[in-house]
Amino acid sequence: MSKTRVLTGITTTGTPHLGNYVGAIRPAVAASRSPDVESYYFMADYHALIKCDDPARIARSRLEIAATWLACGLDPETVYFYRQSDIPEIPELTWLLTCVTAKGLMNRAHAYKASVDANTAAGEDPDAGVTMGLYSYPILMAADILMFNAHKVPVGRDQIQHIEMARDVGARFNHLFGAGRDYFTLPEAATEESVATLPGLDGRKMSKSYDNTVPLFDGGAKKLKETIARIVTDSRLPGEAKDPDSTALMPIFTAFAEPAETAEFRAALADGLGWGDAKQRVFERLERDIAPMRARYEELIAQPGRIEDILQAGAQRARGIAAPFLAELRSAVGLRDFRTDAAKAKTAETAKAAKPQFKQYRENDGRFYFKLVDAEQRLLLQSTGFDSPKLAGQRIAELRAAATFAAADDCALAEGVGADEVERALAELQ
Repeated sequence: MSKTRVLTGITTTGTPHLGNYVGAIRPAVAASRSPDVESYYFMADYHALIKCDDPARIARSRLEIAATWLACGLDPETVYFYRQSDIPEIPELTWLLTCVTAKGLMNRAHAYKASVDANTAAGEDPDAGVTMGLYSYPILMAADILMFNAHKVPVGRDQIQHIEMARDVGARFNHLFGAGRDYFTLPEAATEESVATLPGLDGRKMSKSYDNTVPLFDGGAKKLKETIARIVTDSRLPGEAKDPDSTALMPIFTAFAEPAETAEFRAALADGLGWGDAKQRVFERLERDIAPMRARYEELIAQPGRIEDILQAGAQRARGIAAPFLAELRSAVGLRDFRTDAAKAKTAETAKAAKPQFKQYRENDGRFYFKLVDAEQRLLLQSTGFDSPKLAGQRIAELRAAATFAAADDCALAEGVGADEVERALAELQ
């Protein structure tokens, strides 16, 4: 039974926070352990260049994100874990796909349309500040996916359009160059409605955009405790009943706790647990899970060479798939070695010559003839003369269609040849 190929991209423009861990990293690591899944996890550092022009930030983010995923339990021995920029076949495939992608499709991309709308509303040129990276990055994303023929791509609802674009581009390539073969599997978007979304310090969705995140590893236990202490709560005093559903502490605690622990914490809040004590409980529960991972993270981050070795090994494994596949795609579009074409032509000619053949010709009497020869060019059947090549061709077509031979005035068996030999030759031509 073949495995389902699942591919996940990780943009390298920041430091992972608690919301990233609960909403993306933890479920992805758990899913990677399924025996029915072949998992691909890549660091989308080419995509990061579209959003960030700070080289130091990108370099640091690549290291921190790789260390985070490994510390959180991703096993590079059982999944494909690599950097996008270490797979040179991906940008080459991007160009092949760019050449079959309609500009109108890119015009409809949400990110591009949002930039155009914002510029228009501000009275600026519609394309002000729009780079070709921003405009065409759905094609790079399609190359990421199609290179490994992923069946499923876990994405948020705002990314579904890009998966649909990848399907469109892959289908277009198959149609133009497939010649009966589908080079690309058309991917499906996998949206997980139950993925947890943690609230941040101010109660809104935890996001770097809101500057309300709780760190995962950055700053250690001290910073984690200090940040949890900053979570906004109401003014109710110790001893006053708290509404568990009105505080960000509850879903953050629940994301790490067992059901019994959650029920106990909820009851304690309702019984008047003070906010300071509640925050201490949240910190202690999170720290129980995070501390061992943080220790692994700190060990890894102190050994960048070790992380590099892991990623290079992952890239080598991924290129073991990408390189031969790209060679097939290059051949499909005509970017072939001249010797390959010559060898194919010779092979085709040899194969043709090795089969029985009808040969048509014109004699000096001005009439048109045909003969049937076997794979060794031995004469099997000889026609009489026809007044036109069309009539000779029609008689050949009749013999091919019937695949049988009976004595006839317009053609005769060669000496020593039986009708059964002719019929076997005709069967080979079907």
